[in-house]
Amino acid sequence: MHSRSSTIRTGRAVGAVAALLAGGLVLGACSGGGGDDKTGKESSPSAGGSVSLPELDGAHLEIAAVWTGQEQTNFKKVLAEFEKRTGAQVTFVPAQDPIINFLGSKIAGGQPPDIALLPQPGAIKQAVDKGWAKPVGPDALKEVQKNYSQGWQDIGKVNGKQYGVYYKAANKSLIWYNAKVFENAGAKEPTTWKDLLTTAQAVYDSGVTPFSVPGADGWPLTDWFENVYLSQAGPEKYDQLAQHKIKWTDPSVKQALQTLAQIWGKKDYLAGGQDGALQTEFPNSVTQTFTGGDQPKAAMIYEGDFVQVNIGETKAKVGTDAKVFPFPAVGSTAPVVSGGDAAVVLKDSKAAQALMTFLASPDAATIQAKLGGYLSPNKNVAISAYPNSVQQKIAKSLIASGDDFRFDMSDQAPQAFGGTPGKGEWKDLQDFLKNPGDVAGAQAALEKDAAAAYGSGS
Repeated sequence: MHSRSSTIRTGRAVGAVAALLAGGLVLGACSGGGGDDKTGKESSPSAGGSVSLPELDGAHLEIAAVWTGQEQTNFKKVLAEFEKRTGAQVTFVPAQDPIINFLGSKIAGGQPPDIALLPQPGAIKQAVDKGWAKPVGPDALKEVQKNYSQGWQDIGKVNGKQYGVYYKAANKSLIWYNAKVFENAGAKEPTTWKDLLTTAQAVYDSGVTPFSVPGADGWPLTDWFENVYLSQAGPEKYDQLAQHKIKWTDPSVKQALQTLAQIWGKKDYLAGGQDGALQTEFPNSVTQTFTGGDQPKAAMIYEGDFVQVNIGETKAKVGTDAKVFPFPAVGSTAPVVSGGDAAVVLKDSKAAQALMTFLASPDAATIQAKLGGYLSPNKNVAISAYPNSVQQKIAKSLIASGDDFRFDMSDQAPQAFGGTPGKGEWKDLQDFLKNPGDVAGAQAALEKDAAAAYGSGS
């Protein structure tokens, strides 16, 4: 099962074509078995590694993240490699969402973890403003500058200083579909919003409900909105709305909500109708699309690359039974929305900075890339490290987009507006899904909540 993890929310995919980085020749650090055996450690570039790490015998580190299930298991294999190479011991601390609140209570109790993985740029800024976060040290900084495009470096900075290392990315501009349903309906992969509506109708006419929408969770609804808005209103407007420099009562927001209502407002297009969608949580929205043979509850599920983790809980195979296409262009270009989790140091030490250096290197990311259900913004991870052609396609487009991506808008917002269950944008879009005819009401609610969260001066 997947929590409402950073992953999930950070959806920001990328699709722009820019010269694909020729080469990150990466010597994949092999993730040896035996997770917690802390056998021999080597200093310096150990077997197969591209990065030098110090000997850290006797050092103990704690690293916190909201990851659960397979995602957590896979990340622990990365930590095991760090232990093997350095002799340090690393404990994974499962955190609750929102992680900033979780960390606040840990810090108040005098027991902060050494490092935390934060799912929003807004959370990094909060951690810096509260005096919790420590800057990235020189060795880790060198890895960041060598392995990341400027755009990914910049979203980890606060006041021009590097605090975050983006260990994990999400491509949040993807629609996954049940290949058998499409085949039976004679439906094609759409490239424009108009084509998407045509495809949905063909699927509906064949006897299957077109979309599975996880309305019980607010964050997938924000991701739907962001893809439509970025493509239709364009990147400049997107940046203005993300910073609340224009209001949610702006005509561009009205247009995006009206566009969304072409799907959300059609009861027959949503598995269970609006009421059913509002009771469907994210993991179930995926599994119901890929179970039931050629009569699943729905044909398509919009969400990021991490959907694969949940497809893995069904018998469907990614690439044959479960296929994917980029979120269609609503305006002149297809949207590229991305998200990610950044590692941030809360307790500075030689060992904590060494773990940051490792997480910024291709060595760490390559281990998790090979295990699937993960995407790295590190351009020196070999595309061939990803386990299947679908993952390779997603990774390639992320790296190819260079700096032409936009980070998930709700993840840039103050948490009270963009990151809290039952509040702010999450709740307002759930209310809009319930009543998609009331565009003006939705805009008024969004603006009221945004003004309160950003401070009416903004």
